[in-house]
Amino acid sequence: MVYAQAGNGTADGRNNPSPTDYFHALPMVTKAWWGATAILTLSVNFGVVDGYHVAWIWKNVSTKMEIWRCLTAFCYAGPFSMSTLIFLYMMWQFSKLYESGVPFNTGGGGGTADYAFCLILGMIGILATYPLLEAIGFSQTPVFCDNLVYYVLYVWSKKNPNDNSNIWGFPIQGVFLPFAYLGLTVLQGHAYEGMVHGMAVGHLYYFLAEVVPIIYGKDVLQTPGFLIDKVGYFDFAPPTEPTRRSNNNNRFGSIGSMSNREDNGNSNSTGLAGGRSGNGDNNGGGNRSHTWGSGGNRLGTG
Repeated sequence: MVYAQAGNGTADGRNNPSPTDYFHALPMVTKAWWGATAILTLSVNFGVVDGYHVAWIWKNVSTKMEIWRCLTAFCYAGPFSMSTLIFLYMMWQFSKLYESGVPFNTGGGGGTADYAFCLILGMIGILATYPLLEAIGFSQTPVFCDNLVYYVLYVWSKKNPNDNSNIWGFPIQGVFLPFAYLGLTVLQGHAYEGMVHGMAVGHLYYFLAEVVPIIYGKDVLQTPGFLIDKVGYFDFAPPTEPTRRSNNNNRFGSIGSMSNREDNGNSNSTGLAGGRSGNGDNNGGGNRSHTWGSGGNRLGTG
């Protein structure tokens, strides 16, 4: 599947960009989250870090001050398996697509600061609602990386409901994409609780970030000033996206791809869309299309 547009090489003149080039071309927050997840996942699988010390255990946080669990619970993708690799690819794509588009504007102009605030709120919401779900028998593992990824996917789907997407060639509107993954997961017999949890928290974020300001005229969510000061208002421009020179379309296995169609009608195929493409709200942009790989497997379930 097409994942990079034929071009004239990378910004530094190289025709064959390395994985490091692609990683450094990621937007700021996606790069930090994905990088931390990759490092922690490798560390646990190679025995450098005990998996017990990365899971969310409230008793240890409250009595032993193991506050790192507030972050590590969202940065472990699971044991080595094909589903874990696919999941890491999905995290890369979902997070990058939302951050490099125009996130919901909660005070940072619809930029990286707003996405960072969105992730923080998602983490807090997932941690806060986890014991409530446990109390009613909605059990799930105390590792929430997949919860947060589907939280991001759900928020993206509400921001871009009319974007044309597809899963393995089957066309689907962006607003239905999270539910398509959920349906596939249920049909395959895999655990789906983490997905539902993340999507529910994502809907709460969408309600507070978009519905409340429009219906009630109140800005409930406000991106903290220190985040805006850190990354700037509206836009964070990542390094130029690396491209591979070729006379033919580049193919990338069968996991998935994305293709964006610009407003002028010229098609542009890319799987690593870096940078922010406009200053306005792209809600309902029907000219773009995205192709996603099959996913939705609960990590660690095989």
